[in-house]
Amino acid sequence: MTVHRLAVRVYFEDTDAGGILYHGSHMRFFERGRTEFLRDLGISQSLTADRTDPNALLFVVRRFAIEYKRASFLDDLLTVETEIGAISGPRFTVAQRLLRGDDLIAEAEVEVVATGGNGRPRRLPPAMAALIESAR
Repeated sequence: MTVHRLAVRVYFEDTDAGGILYHGSHMRFFERGRTEFLRDLGISQSLTADRTDPNALLFVVRRFAIEYKRASFLDDLLTVETEIGAISGPRFTVAQRLLRGDDLIAEAEVEVVATGGNGRPRRLPPAMAALIESAR
């Protein structure tokens, strides 16, 4: 299984008043991890998400389950790990972990659905599905 890694730094804007990583910031870091994972596969969301194109393809988060394990703090250097799970029709799952060195900060399971510009689920194009599948 391919694991994609992305380094992220905790900035002041990512923290609460106590300098602890705000719970919503975890979701942003996981989003960046998924986006960079797809980008490294050659899938550009900005090119496929043109809603004026009848063949638009957007990725919508259907479900996001997160478990917080440890606190993270201002200036911590973290790693977002991203792995593809199951792929079925318009859906695929992504397992993600947020780490500080060997310490697990949080983990998430995300279900992503491909939709057309009209918001209805649509199958991944075969070439894109093959790219995602090859990363499993």
